Amino acid sequence: MKKSLFLWGAAMLAAPAFAQKTAKPIARPKLVVGIVVDQMRYDYLYRYWNKYGNDGFKRLLGEGFSYENTHYNYVPTYTGPGHASIYTGTTPSMHGIVGNNWFVREEGKGTYVTEDKTVRGVGGSGPEGQMSPRHMLTTTITDELRLATNFQSKVIGVCIKDRGSILPAGHAANAAYWYDGSNGAFITSTFYAQQLPAWVAQFNSQQRAAQYLDKPWETLLPISQYTESTPDDVAWESAFRGEDKPVFPHDLPKLSAQAPRAVQGALKAEGEKAPVATPRNLDLIRSTPFGNSLTLDFALEAVRAEQLGQRGQTDFLALSFSSTDYVGHQFGTTAIETEDTYLRLDQDIARLLNSLDKTVGKGQVLVFLSADHAAAQSPNFMLEHHLPAGSVGPRLMRDSIQQQLVKRHGAGNWVLSYENQQVYLNRPLIAQKQLNLRTVQDEVVDIAVNLSGVNRAITADDLQKSHWESGMLMYLENGYFPKRSGDVMVVLQPGWLESYSFPISKGTTHGSLNNYDTHVPLVFWGWRVKHGESRMPAKITDIAATLASWLHIQEPNGSTGTPLLEVLR
Repeated sequence: MKKSLFLWGAAMLAAPAFAQKTAKPIARPKLVVGIVVDQMRYDYLYRYWNKYGNDGFKRLLGEGFSYENTHYNYVPTYTGPGHASIYTGTTPSMHGIVGNNWFVREEGKGTYVTEDKTVRGVGGSGPEGQMSPRHMLTTTITDELRLATNFQSKVIGVCIKDRGSILPAGHAANAAYWYDGSNGAFITSTFYAQQLPAWVAQFNSQQRAAQYLDKPWETLLPISQYTESTPDDVAWESAFRGEDKPVFPHDLPKLSAQAPRAVQGALKAEGEKAPVATPRNLDLIRSTPFGNSLTLDFALEAVRAEQLGQRGQTDFLALSFSSTDYVGHQFGTTAIETEDTYLRLDQDIARLLNSLDKTVGKGQVLVFLSADHAAAQSPNFMLEHHLPAGSVGPRLMRDSIQQQLVKRHGAGNWVLSYENQQVYLNRPLIAQKQLNLRTVQDEVVDIAVNLSGVNRAITADDLQKSHWESGMLMYLENGYFPKRSGDVMVVLQPGWLESYSFPISKGTTHGSLNNYDTHVPLVFWGWRVKHGESRMPAKITDIAATLASWLHIQEPNGSTGTPLLEVLR
């Protein structure tokens, strides 16, 4: 009896402590803001450090936690896969976004990463609005937040590029908005809504894109102070159409008055479509730093109009800045235009953080900043300084392989496509000729490795039968999805890149497994983030798992990343 009373008393004494421990409420920030800067190399944080203000990048680093050794762990390093991987916490081998474009064997033609002919545009016309996340095969951290709150959290994606808005916002988003250069408006599709909210229509009516293009693009500082960049007029930069040279000031009113053209050849690798002809080329704003400012204008209006972070639920703004990518492709990584774009982006970041302090509250917003990929140095810049580099033409690569296969096996369309540094073979023709697919894949490997600039090639068969934890083949394996990837994967030499205007090589691009394409910034700031930094290896796929742990929600259903413990302590 005494023993029973003792146990009962001990239980009663323990009960209040247990109840107090388990009654602690779940703590979450009022708003999560994911910032993805398109084509931002890690070293841009420090290259222009002395010219940044105190309230933008310096505030993020001075108050936040920076992972200085963050890399992508797959190829190709393009915008679509990058945004998908950040938000799904996994690689193309799982989420299926193997590029900005890929060849669809069943249809015998290519597709675009967010293309969806079952929907129509809202706020715009034509194919620019026929977009959705349906090609992405796993959930995102934004989807999981919606699920965890029984869809009470709001999720909104904003970006000039459709894929930079749609993929981060996920499948269950309240909205995703992107820019239509044919009318200078932010649009969406019927995947999300049947009509634009009144606040979006009101914003579009202000014609802010046209207002930004009404003034020349001049350097923010005296041009003599841009000592981190190459001279203003160099051979490897592309001029705007209508300019004699790629130099400041850029007369945007004059340039935007001309009929638009397709973006530079390098952008073709990024999946860009030619701008639609209009009386005024409002698409030009993409290739100026003011495209970022326009994006932020719209995002801040979304926070205000949708009351993000102000409704008693944790909301999520997926915000991507893409003009950095357009400028980088056209002018390269060392241009004054690129430096000026980042100095102006620094001001936009400061404007964002200051606005969030006022509307949502200091310390109430959790922010992360990263990039969807980085970028290579311009080959001609490298060569001028006696550094190894070069370029290859994707069409020439395809034709060279095709010609060799014709010599070996006779006439026929042996190569259906060369996309994302991958060779898509004509499998029905191979079967018709009673050839062994693996044998032909091996032949393509032998042909490819003898082409200029190629370091290595590997067959899809080898990728599927082996597993690599690190090194070159790990990148290829993580980027391979059997139903969408090619038959042979090609790896170029370091410093070499694809030029779609080959043999002319202007500006730069990305897509490789080399550090200059995979090394990106990763900074957490705001809600419960302690100041610090880590140089331990971090993967881009760790971001979603870290956010899930922070928010006490499930990771995306295909997540392969792990929480970053230093910032969570």
